[in-house]
Amino acid sequence: MKRPPAITTLEKDVVRARNAVRFAFLANGISLGSFIARIPDYKSNLGVTDGRLGWALIFGSLGVVLSLTLAGRAAARYGSRPVILISTVLVGLFIPTVGLLTNVWIFSLSLFFWGFSLGFHDISLSSHGVGLEQKSNSKMLSTMHAMYSLGSIIGVGAGGVFAQFEVTPLHHLTFIGFLVILSSLVIRNSLLPADFDKSSVERKDRRKKRPAIIWVLGLLGVCAAIAEGTASDWGGVLARDTYDASPFVSSLPYALFSVLMVIGRLNGDRLSGRFGTRNILIIGGFIAGTGLATGMFIDNLFGVFFGWFCLGLGVSAVIPLLMSLAGDIVSERYEGTIAPSEAVAMVAGISYLAFLAAPPVIGFLSDAITLRLAILLPAALAIMMALGALVAPINTGKKSNT
Repeated sequence: MKRPPAITTLEKDVVRARNAVRFAFLANGISLGSFIARIPDYKSNLGVTDGRLGWALIFGSLGVVLSLTLAGRAAARYGSRPVILISTVLVGLFIPTVGLLTNVWIFSLSLFFWGFSLGFHDISLSSHGVGLEQKSNSKMLSTMHAMYSLGSIIGVGAGGVFAQFEVTPLHHLTFIGFLVILSSLVIRNSLLPADFDKSSVERKDRRKKRPAIIWVLGLLGVCAAIAEGTASDWGGVLARDTYDASPFVSSLPYALFSVLMVIGRLNGDRLSGRFGTRNILIIGGFIAGTGLATGMFIDNLFGVFFGWFCLGLGVSAVIPLLMSLAGDIVSERYEGTIAPSEAVAMVAGISYLAFLAAPPVIGFLSDAITLRLAILLPAALAIMMALGALVAPINTGKKSNT
């Protein structure tokens, strides 16, 4: 019987780096899930309305958005590896400050710096992942992002337990920060060297007008990001304040959403290869939009769970597939004009503007027409994403993107 060919050193390096990126995304998700699980506690401890809470949450999103362009440039100039390691430590250092809750302004400022470090972490990991995809000629970014969603499940589940036993947010998030810092030691020797994905694009070339298709991908991402942001920021508040759920039960809608995100992202690479990225975006948008709207019209706790289930199933693979698509498009159509890491950062930056806008918009609408009706906005945007993907020129030479 003929033996299969031995795995080469390069392939082993790619596998180790892939697993390191997955682990780092897991730590990223745990930190965010831990934060999300305590949002109802932030509101009650600070004594603020939904609208004021929305204004505070916007600072975290602002930090993320402002970091993205810088993160893309840093990854292109220095390689993604050092950016990953430094940002991992910063995420661990800043998350405990979110739990101080001295007043709403300290809370907002802490969210900004933590969000800034999260943005660097996210983009550098995604850039490393896109580089690994191109080096190995295989899709893996959606599966990597699945680890982020799995981490969110762990984080929000543990956070619900901490909240139920009345552990303070400060003590809870300090423990999480320590674990995140430890993760940098686990991955440091497995990531590929910095030279692996340094960009050869000259600085003068980076000043050129960005390809319009990248803006299109970003706008599709906006619709998905608003849905994700709604699931993370408002599920617990809706369950607790509208339907009188307990602190633990209030953490479950986002946990359910994250479970579906894991399932969808674990299968996203395979499904995009079989059915095409465009079709995944179209079907996912319709599932998320119609399912969320149906859940809100059911108007009970079951409706919340149903809506969050459809959100997770529908938008799960959208953001990583759009990032991967951006890397493929610039490598195929715009090589030497824009680095893949910058294209990834640009798509993420446009998409994540939704995280900046969604908290106050949903908060203001909630104060005006109730939170349940305000959530119909992301439902409509998810359907718009599906329609946009139907007509957008997003095909590449790769079968998985057609």
